[in-house]
Amino acid sequence: PGRSSDRRPLTPTRFDPLVEKRLPFILLVTLGLFLGWSMFSRPDPEDSTANAAAPMVQDGGSPSVTPSVEPDAAAAEPIAQAEAWTLTVRLGGLEDPVRYEATFDSLGGTLRSLRLHGWYLSGKLSGTKQEETGNWVPLLDAPVNGAGQQPGSLLLVGGPSAAGLFPADPSTLHWEHELIEKDGSIEGVVFTLAGSNGLTLTKTIQRSTEHHELLVDLTLANTGDTVVGRESTFIFSPAIGVPKSSEDKWYLEPTARKGVFDGGEIDIENEEVNATAPRDDRVGGFPNGDGAAFVGVDNKYFAVLLRAADDATAATFRSTRWARVWDTGWVNEHPDRSSEGFQHVVTQQELALRIPKAGDTSTYRFKLYAGPKERSEMAAADEHLVALLKSDLGFFDGIGSVLLTILRFFEGIIGNWGVAIILLTLCVRLTLFPMNRRSQTAMARHATKMKRVQPKLNEIKEKHANNPQKLRQEQARIMQEEGAFPPLGGCLPMFLQIPVFFGLYQALRVAFDLRQASFLWVEDLSMPDRLLETGWDMSLPMVGSIAYVNVLPPLMVFLWILQQKLMPKPTDEQAIKMQKMMMWMPILFGFFLYNYAAGLSLYMITSSLFGIMEYTVIRKIWPIDDSEKPRKQGKFMKRLMDLQEQAQQAEKQKQAQRANKGGGKSGGKVKKR
Repeated sequence: PGRSSDRRPLTPTRFDPLVEKRLPFILLVTLGLFLGWSMFSRPDPEDSTANAAAPMVQDGGSPSVTPSVEPDAAAAEPIAQAEAWTLTVRLGGLEDPVRYEATFDSLGGTLRSLRLHGWYLSGKLSGTKQEETGNWVPLLDAPVNGAGQQPGSLLLVGGPSAAGLFPADPSTLHWEHELIEKDGSIEGVVFTLAGSNGLTLTKTIQRSTEHHELLVDLTLANTGDTVVGRESTFIFSPAIGVPKSSEDKWYLEPTARKGVFDGGEIDIENEEVNATAPRDDRVGGFPNGDGAAFVGVDNKYFAVLLRAADDATAATFRSTRWARVWDTGWVNEHPDRSSEGFQHVVTQQELALRIPKAGDTSTYRFKLYAGPKERSEMAAADEHLVALLKSDLGFFDGIGSVLLTILRFFEGIIGNWGVAIILLTLCVRLTLFPMNRRSQTAMARHATKMKRVQPKLNEIKEKHANNPQKLRQEQARIMQEEGAFPPLGGCLPMFLQIPVFFGLYQALRVAFDLRQASFLWVEDLSMPDRLLETGWDMSLPMVGSIAYVNVLPPLMVFLWILQQKLMPKPTDEQAIKMQKMMMWMPILFGFFLYNYAAGLSLYMITSSLFGIMEYTVIRKIWPIDDSEKPRKQGKFMKRLMDLQEQAQQAEKQKQAQRANKGGGKSGGKVKKR
């Protein structure tokens, strides 16, 4: 200010002495921007009676997905290479820690469905109910595609370079099968497809005894002599039909994934589901080229991810694409939402498999992680899989990871996730309290100083009402002489708390630990609290479903409003208008967050209660010292004032020179006779 007379006026600003009281406003506005971005960044829905998507390949061997059949069209009959066969079995015995229920299908030699033991559809099941496979969490549930066909997972589609190896494409043939049994329990299945010229393709799928994963082997055996050393491309789809695992409308699921090695880190590429995908958004390629750390599909809490088990298999990985899959069965169940049939998205990995020479075999080994998105489980299988959890935490993954670690620490001591959230919230507020207190004190003293300086500013305003340039200069001079500028650290605590808020927001949003974690009447902290069931099967704008009465969001809104009521009433007219407008913000966000996770509501309620206690108790016991302190002029401010004075002197000299120059021209004129 004051460096040039052309500068805009330096208008003294009123500041609330208690910056902490503005924090709820800042958080509400920031949360609104975040939620608005989440909503409006989604793909625009578009009415479409889209084609069913079946894995295919284009000329040249590059993986793709092309529309195969219309939802109401008849699907092509598979060639009868072997007897059609479907079987649902339990993989593993009653004493095994890793157990699945799997449905195998001879069509394409695939895995049609998969359920996981140890995690259940409800958190309140007895021991006997937990043994009922219908209560196990579904990891794969193949969609009905076309006229009743269900394309299963681990589907292998031949590329153009694989033409002629088999009587038809392997995905359209029925494969021979043989169950793998050990110690009286079924461990998996071996699918076999006889090709041309003595070539045989074997697909082995069996349970891992160590981790939550399936071991998948592709073996090519050549007993002929006409196909030698030929490299052929196939498209491998590890997971088709990963269902949703949550009712969180802000988390789009399922999501196609590709993990790519980037130095020592894993870069995650994503493609979210889009139920109403237009025709130009039904297939695409992941940007990185050949090679992948893992590929697959996941939902909010579970993942099915394929990776190479050895270097030789990893060398077969080529480009990766994603494709959307139409689910005719879902459309038939929801006739009023017939344009939303793309309920699934898949990842397709191109493999370059070399046909062995006559008399040899080639085996390619894969591991299919099929389990929870829980750090210890994923790290035990492969440390690289943990990158998926960091990806879910987003930009604030560093802060979110630290907060989750603290949250798990508190839960380990207390034994309840709800209490752990409360303790974590208090821990965050207490950690930032000293900085908040210092900032509040600085702003309170600034407000006291402004009350003393304001009469001088008003006097200057009246005196130079008709001279804006002079008014600006005098206002700047008084502000500098009095040192009435706002303290530099006044808003720092607010900016520090915003990343913490977003980190905790993301952590509570995706934390697997909160799934089915109970607290008081809340059965699942990752879901709305659902105190009572209304029986109203309908949704409202902004609110969503009102099938249940959620108590925590209205309580959160009440505390927000109460916290605002406790704040000192501003005297500035503009601030009064702002406060009245902000009174509606809690109500608005109450609608937005009505169906959000109870864990987040619990965090906000605890934070508001701490703020209310700070206003009503702490500040009465320990009042804020708002007395004006003697001004300490540091080197920076002294230098600033010197520059200001130099600028003013330079401006005066310029004005004097212009005046003298004008006078000289006038006096030098010669009047002609």
